[in-house]
Amino acid sequence: MKPVLTRCPSCEGALAVTRLWCPDCDVAIEGRFDQGALGALSREQLAFVETFVRCEGKFTRMEREMELSYPTLRGRLHEVIRALGYEPGGDDAAEPALDEEARQRILDALDAGDIDAQTALRQLHGAKDDE
Repeated sequence: MKPVLTRCPSCEGALAVTRLWCPDCDVAIEGRFDQGALGALSREQLAFVETFVRCEGKFTRMEREMELSYPTLRGRLHEVIRALGYEPGGDDAAEPALDEEARQRILDALDAGDIDAQTALRQLHGAKDDE
């Protein structure tokens, strides 16, 4: 069985699951189904997550198995965290990170002098202006 594609091979857009099929009773269900957070990951990122889980999150085991250095593994973990919509290094209850468009709007407002550095930092970290 082939792995589920998560990205369009033509334009790299996110693919939607629209049909499920049961091989036991031959029932098919059509609709629009959410793949969950892991559905946003590339094949390489999913393979990394599988290895991470199999190695119980121990980078020393991952270094041996994947033949990669600690900094490379850490960088790949950060890529996965960002692909899931979070910012690496946040607290355990972190809210999803700002998307690139929102982040750029804040940086543009700072550059234009519309907001000060403190306000920009608060906004980048998800705090509201009235806090």
